[in-house]
This record gives sequence, structure tokens and C-alpha cells, in this order.
Amino acid sequence: MALFFDGFTLETRLVDGMAVRFRRGGSGPPLLLLHGNPQTHAMWHLVAPELAQRFTVIAADIRGYGFSAKPGASADHAPYAKREMAKDVVGLMRGLGFERFTIVSHDRGARLAHRIALDHAAHVEKLCVMDIVPTLHHFEHADMAFGLGYYHWFWFAQPHPGPERLISQDVEMWFDIHTSREPKDRSFFHPEARADYLAALHLPGTVTAICEDYRAAASLDLVHDRASRAAGEKVACPMLALWGAKGKIGQWYEPLAVWRSYAAGPVSGHAVQSGHYLAEEAPGEVLAALRGFL
Repeated sequence: MALFFDGFTLETRLVDGMAVRFRRGGSGPPLLLLHGNPQTHAMWHLVAPELAQRFTVIAADIRGYGFSAKPGASADHAPYAKREMAKDVVGLMRGLGFERFTIVSHDRGARLAHRIALDHAAHVEKLCVMDIVPTLHHFEHADMAFGLGYYHWFWFAQPHPGPERLISQDVEMWFDIHTSREPKDRSFFHPEARADYLAALHLPGTVTAICEDYRAAASLDLVHDRASRAAGEKVACPMLALWGAKGKIGQWYEPLAVWRSYAAGPVSGHAVQSGHYLAEEAPGEVLAALRGFL
């Protein structure tokens, strides 16, 4: 078995006072990897070493997750608006000397990457999003299936500290339930990745940060997204959209058609034979798609 992130360094940097933990490895054009909820950059452990053969790979913990900075709860949830979260990773990449880079992203990280591509278009060479359609599209087309399938969007967005108190009663049990969109046992995640996810979830402030992320998504992010739409702002760079064939995105939507309505540039993509966790369930398919795109 390959070593966990073989050849990568583990670092933390301050970006405008916000700590960002990340792994760095490889050489070549810069490639930023952004993870989803309730995970850390460790979710990329099966694909990052392969990508590092061609790219300088930066796999970062996004704000509120992993071991990066975790601002507390606020009335307007502004620290977790994707517009604010974007400043951390764009600042990180610029601080590392990368003015222009490609982003590969999953789940919440892909929602952040979407905002980065709108607000910082000059910095984004290409964009890959995994297992999402835009947040605005989800909410504006929500129905019973969405409410039941993604019930956690509405639960996490309930007022602080209600959801946090319940989750914190047994974080590990919650993690196992939350990550079982398709049935799986505890051995599903690599033991080092799972340990990293749980260690981060036990840190003070992580569970609140996750809820604030979803509260922002259901409020301030929608304000920004509607303003972008009204202004005619679309993703300008080439896009690759991948989704799990066993998951919900392909059942509920025509993902490529949706993304093409939010993009000015070319959009390609397809389903991957996996559930929600594409990079951990089907790393070979993900890498094949990325090689063709990148």
C-alpha cells in the first residue's frame, strides 16, 4: 500500500491572520485541492500523490474545517460566506507564489471553488467540481426529495447552538451516520484519513464552524449568488463536473446542463461509479478524468 501522502509536507500558514493547514507536494503547474464536509484535506490521499507527478499540489483545509482557523458563530454568519472563505485559499496560493492555478474540489470545497472562480477569475486556470450543482440551484429547485436526501442542509442551518449541542453529544456516531449516504462500515475511510477527520471534529469550534458554513449557505451566500446572477457573472474558465452515479446529483438534475447555465466557458464531465466520496471510492476513475481535463 502506498504511504499516506508520500512525499508531501504538512504545513500551516497565516493568511491575513487566519491559519490555513495544508499539504504540499510535487512540482509543476500549481493545483489546489479543496475538500468537503465533514472532512479535511486528507480525503485526497489516493489522488494527490499521483497528481503530484505532474503538478505542485496544495491540499488545504478550508476555513472552519480540519486544523485551519475557526471563527466563532455570528448573527450574520459572514465569516463563513464563501466570499470570505475564498480569501484564505487565494491568499495562501498567492503567498506560495502562485498567481494563477487550477482547482479540483469536492462538496463544500466545490461550493467555495465556485465562488473563487467568480470573484477571483483572473487566478483560476481551470475548475473541477465533484458531486455538486450550484447552491443557488439547489435551493431554488428544492422539493421533497431534496429535503429528505439533503436534510442536513436545513438541520445544520438551524440557530446556534442547537445542532452543535446535539452533534457534540457523540461526534463519532454523528460522523458515521452523516457519511453513510450509501451504506458503509467504519473501514470505508482510510484509517489515517478517518483519524484526521475525527481529530478535527473534536477540536473546539469545528462543529460550530460546520453549522455556520451551512447557515451562510442558506443566507448570505444566496445574496451573493443572486447578485452575481443579476450581474451576468459566470464561471469563465474551462470546467469539469463529476458526480457519483450512486448518489443524488445525477438523480435529481442534469448536472452538465445546470453547470452550463452558470458557465461562460466550456463544461465537460460525467458520472463516476461511486457514491458521494468520489476521490476515496473511485480514485482511478477520478484520476483518469482529471488527466484528460488537466
